[in-house]
Amino acid sequence: MTLSFGTDGVRGAAPEALNPRFVNCLAVAASEVLSVDRWVIGRDTRESGPALSEAVIAALESMQRVAIDAGVAPTPTIAHLAKVEDCAGVVVSASHNPWTDNGIKIFAPGGRKLHDHEQTMIETRLHELLGDQSVTSLPVSSALRHPNPMGSWIESINAALENRTLNGMRLVVDCANGAASEIADTLFSDLCAQVEIINAEPNGRNINDDCGSTNPAKLKAVVQSSQADLGLAFDGDADRLIAVASDGAIIDGDRQLCLFANDMAQRDLLLERKVVITEMSNLGLRQALELADISTIEVPVGDRNILAQLEEGAATLGGEQSGHIVFWDYATTGDGLLSGALLADLVVRSGQPSSDLARDAMLQLPQVLVNVPVTVKSSDFPLKVQQEIQAAQDRLTDNGRVLVRASGTEALIRVMVEAPDERVARSEAQRLADVIQAAMR
Repeated sequence: MTLSFGTDGVRGAAPEALNPRFVNCLAVAASEVLSVDRWVIGRDTRESGPALSEAVIAALESMQRVAIDAGVAPTPTIAHLAKVEDCAGVVVSASHNPWTDNGIKIFAPGGRKLHDHEQTMIETRLHELLGDQSVTSLPVSSALRHPNPMGSWIESINAALENRTLNGMRLVVDCANGAASEIADTLFSDLCAQVEIINAEPNGRNINDDCGSTNPAKLKAVVQSSQADLGLAFDGDADRLIAVASDGAIIDGDRQLCLFANDMAQRDLLLERKVVITEMSNLGLRQALELADISTIEVPVGDRNILAQLEEGAATLGGEQSGHIVFWDYATTGDGLLSGALLADLVVRSGQPSSDLARDAMLQLPQVLVNVPVTVKSSDFPLKVQQEIQAAQDRLTDNGRVLVRASGTEALIRVMVEAPDERVARSEAQRLADVIQAAMR
């Protein structure tokens, strides 16, 4: 099966599906469609990253493009470089996926993610190239190295804090053995925080392994044992943040978004008092924002959908429960380190413990998520599944929500049920999962 664009680039097992030839063809297709002369390439810490980055570079140079290698770098760093240097960008990363996967994310000049029509054109050309057996893997070439890929990006984070420091803040930072491993300590120490770094020893195979934003249990334990003020957990490419309050409570993307929206509104920084959320956003977030007289714009899951609204000027703040928070005034994509710095700054300015801020931000309704493996990615559900979804929503009435959707990156159907009682939510979610598994296996 040929890989295709999901909610955030192209991902697949490496090298079984995502191999140098595939990446060569994808880079050539992207180069033809975007017609950009200069490209900057970064990657996370996966074992397959160097070879796939070299494949991208070789393909771009074969198209007479200038390819600049930024080495290991967070996704938001590459997006920032694409913006300030007016070039295109490629990130070799599968984000929060295990080390056995890898992926390709592409940024157009200006640091923006691809529009739908650009993705379609690239996919069409990709399939043509893959079908041409005369097209083989291009030879590896040596690229130009970027002289200082982190410099202006770090400066932009400092500017977002309006040159305030985090003096006195005790932070624990979980780098997920990923792209933030070499830069997080420098960034937060330079902001005058007291920093303890964990999971920052990548070996190519431990990225996201029982750590980072997808598993903050160790971070929670360290925050509590060290009596830190705040914990910050990134994913493999550091474009998302899950935080831990001083009492060990998880501050997910919804709770972060609520804190940021209220803080920005109070400082007259929230455009039109609007926030972009997704269909997965907790009902408690919606209720809290409504009480604060902040309206919401709901879009499908995926930060590309959030970014589309921000790019159109509908709002300047948006985010996902998973921890992708986008501050359009400062960045063109989710940036876990920017979010972490701004969250720590918010805590410092408030003069309150992060535990109190997180607790009081919103009342979170129990939300149960079940991932159902399927043989083929599809959003077309059989009639039996559609009927069962409606029946579950009818039983919950207006006191809960049911959302069933196909994953944009994996062969999974994601079932979400929200209800005031967690036992009810869990029962309804499992009932739906069983029906889906029987109907779509």
